[in-house]
Amino acid sequence: MVDNGKGGGAPLDVIAASLRRERHRAGLSLAEVARRAGIAKSTLSQLESGTGNPSVETLWALGVALDVPFAHLVEPTRPRVQVIRAGEGPAVPAEHADYVATLLASCPPHARRDLYLLTAEPGRPRESDPHMPGVIEHVVLCAGRALAGLTEEPVELAPGDYTAYPGDVPHVFKALEPATMAVLISEHV
Repeated sequence: MVDNGKGGGAPLDVIAASLRRERHRAGLSLAEVARRAGIAKSTLSQLESGTGNPSVETLWALGVALDVPFAHLVEPTRPRVQVIRAGEGPAVPAEHADYVATLLASCPPHARRDLYLLTAEPGRPRESDPHMPGVIEHVVLCAGRALAGLTEEPVELAPGDYTAYPGDVPHVFKALEPATMAVLISEHV
C-alpha cells in the first residue's frame, strides 16, 4: 500500500526518490527502465515525480528492471556513517620504507577511487612503480612534512598542502619529519 497521507504505507516521495536514485545509479533512461519493467514511460515519469500510485506488481517489476530488491524502492535510505579511529583499519606496511597505508574507504561499485591514510617516518622513501593507466593520486598532508609526487620532481608539502600527480608513472612519498601523516586518494579515471 502506498501512503496517501493517512499513514500505513510507503510514502510516495520515498518511492519517487528511490526510483530516481536507482535509475541514475544504473545509468538508464526513463524509456529503458519503463521498457524493461513493461510499463509506460509516462507511468514511470509520474512515479519518479511522486504523483503516481504504484501497485506492488509495478514496484516489483521496477525492482527487477533496476536489479534492486523491492525494499530499496519503498524504504527511505539511511545515511551510512562509517568511523575508523586512529590506529584502526586494514594497514599495509611498505617493505623497504617506514611507511604504512591504511585503507579508509575502498572504491564502491560505479565509483573509481580509493582513500588511504598514510603514516610515514623519515628514512627510506616509499617508491611506487606505475599503477594502471589513467590513475591520478591526490595527497593532502595532515602532519609533518613530506616530499610527494613524481619520482623525478617530488614537491615538498607542509600540513594542509595538497598535490595531485599521475599515478601511472613512477612516484614517491618521503617523510621529512617524524609522525608524518597524509590522506591519499587514488582516482581511477
